[in-house]
Amino acid sequence: MNGLELSRAFYEEYGKPMLQTEFAEWMPFLAAGLFGSGSECFGYDDELSRDHDFEPGFCLFLPGEDVIDRRTAFLLERAYAKLPKEFMGVRRAMMQPVGGARHGVLRTAEFFSDKIGAPDGTLSLGQWLTVPEQALAECVNGEIYDDPYGEVTRIREALASYPADVRRKKLAGHLLLMAQAGQYNYSRCIRHGEGAAAQLAVTEFVKSAMSVVFLLNDRYQPYYKWSFRAMRALPKLALEAELLEYLLTTGNDDGMQEEKYDVIEGICADVIDELQVQGLTEAICGDLEKHAYSVNDGIEDADLRNRHILAGI
Repeated sequence: MNGLELSRAFYEEYGKPMLQTEFAEWMPFLAAGLFGSGSECFGYDDELSRDHDFEPGFCLFLPGEDVIDRRTAFLLERAYAKLPKEFMGVRRAMMQPVGGARHGVLRTAEFFSDKIGAPDGTLSLGQWLTVPEQALAECVNGEIYDDPYGEVTRIREALASYPADVRRKKLAGHLLLMAQAGQYNYSRCIRHGEGAAAQLAVTEFVKSAMSVVFLLNDRYQPYYKWSFRAMRALPKLALEAELLEYLLTTGNDDGMQEEKYDVIEGICADVIDELQVQGLTEAICGDLEKHAYSVNDGIEDADLRNRHILAGI
């Protein structure tokens, strides 16, 4: 049983009955679920993950004090703290007064303010361009068990993916970096005899290529240590993960250089094919840099289109 399954089972067996018994009049204003930081919120936890932050628990989201006052919030916090200390053989950790950073009673506005700087999930253009992608992923991962009030669900739906123009801006920037690092700088570093610099170019290519693949899937990329796992589960270009791993884990000795460059070009060709399938580029060539500028040219908002092509990186 992973963390999400444990959380839902704990909520259904103890959390929901507690709310129905002690806070029935407030249940129409509450949301319960588990999302945010931690591998369990992505469904990536395993036996090794249980060495920290693994416990039966859930999040109980409250609207503002104009709906649920401080005293009721305090009573909810106290009731949550009294829930069983052990469930299915897993013990709950010692909790902070307000339920801790990942589980317990939370104000919805405070949660989203902490993650993305927007209490109601409304982001300005500048915020969309600069909020860390992993923070956005943590706003929409996991599961909601109950949300009759709808506030949390509405915010999560508004944050589900980048606005079209922002997605294009980020795509354009990462495509340009892919072209510079992979199609241009890797081979130049090899010819200069700079093996370490060549591998740095590979690393930059891989990082940007992964960002492009997530953007082409209209998904947020999670924290880097989960990126390969998440990429392998994507519906589009998932197989590129194995090629990117190959680039990272092989050297640049004689005989490897040409093969690695061919792999880089193959990944670029696959990306170009997907850009064309999605109607994101009008360029007809194998030069990824030209496709980067074509993607940027398709941005409808003139101000965003005219910003530096790397403005979203």
